[in-house]
Amino acid sequence: MTAVQGTDVDIPTEDGTADAFLTHPGDGGPRPAVLFYMDAFGLRPQLKSMADRLAEAGYAVLVPNVFYRHGRAPVVELPGFIDNASRGQLLQQIMPMGQALTPELAMRDAGAYLRRLAERPEVADGPVAVTGYCFGARLSLLTAGTYPERVAAAAGFHGGQLATGAPDSPHLVADRVTAELYFGHADQDPSMPPEQIQRLEDALTAAGVRHRCEVYPDAPHGFTQADTASYHAEGDKRHWAALLDLLERTF
Repeated sequence: MTAVQGTDVDIPTEDGTADAFLTHPGDGGPRPAVLFYMDAFGLRPQLKSMADRLAEAGYAVLVPNVFYRHGRAPVVELPGFIDNASRGQLLQQIMPMGQALTPELAMRDAGAYLRRLAERPEVADGPVAVTGYCFGARLSLLTAGTYPERVAAAAGFHGGQLATGAPDSPHLVADRVTAELYFGHADQDPSMPPEQIQRLEDALTAAGVRHRCEVYPDAPHGFTQADTASYHAEGDKRHWAALLDLLERTF
């Protein structure tokens, strides 16, 4: 197993300073970069552990606190384990932050994250990959469409609201995507119902985007997050296999 080195970093943006976690193989040599978008519960030990796992596989991984406008992580106080009883109360605090992060603001921030990666000596020259979880899957797709010259691969897992009827729906960037995409949808996820899954599939196909969209059976929304009651071991295992396969094909 490759030893990894993780550190907290600050990223200047047009609207302030985003705190983030950067992890990479311990030898410090330049490695392909992965921009890792958090789920709604934010930058915390669980996400750092996931980022370290990617670093162990040979990548330099940046996990920004995309809610930095509301404070440094953890933006809200989190229990060690997010059970169903605490989930609703936490989301009441978090959802206004997610709604305030418009696609315009998020993509302005994405430019800062990508610039920061390009500046780091641990990051190899060339394009990057992006992965995102929960609402971070939306940011992953938007980043691929907004910065096609920088993003060679993008993935999203248990993403919600990826293909709505709104004028700023993420699926509408499909015609600007040049990356290969992968989406692992949660079965019976109310935030990503079958009609949205089909709309996303149709948009990517019509745009000629290399992609795969799969529905993970019996996996609830949030299935990759081991510090929550939504964790689904089989779905998480499948997610890691798909993500690492995408990265290996890309780099």
